[in-house]
Amino acid sequence: MDVVRPKKISKDRRAKLEDLSNVIHVSSITIAELMIKASVGKLDVDFDPVEMVAKCGFEQLDFRGEDALLLKDLPFHHKEPFDRMLSAQSIANRCPIMTDDEKFRRYSCGLV
Repeated sequence: MDVVRPKKISKDRRAKLEDLSNVIHVSSITIAELMIKASVGKLDVDFDPVEMVAKCGFEQLDFRGEDALLLKDLPFHHKEPFDRMLSAQSIANRCPIMTDDEKFRRYSCGLV
């Protein structure tokens, strides 16, 4: 498999993603957002994201009811539902989020 290294990913983050001692989760919310964007023509997804997660050695993190419960009291730092769901999932599962979006800093989820 060819490895794609987008220029947007810093060397530090790329090192964390490639470090086999780290457990890297890909949220089912992220996969859902990719598929929705592909369905409306905003993104070309010519691969199976679930298969790609497995091929990369990452683990899929499913969005659970317990994660959703946090949405009721989560502040509205994000109006975007996917970002709010990712924040709640991150807090509930104590998994940091890898993002450049500064709005995530306002939540009690960790950032990488």
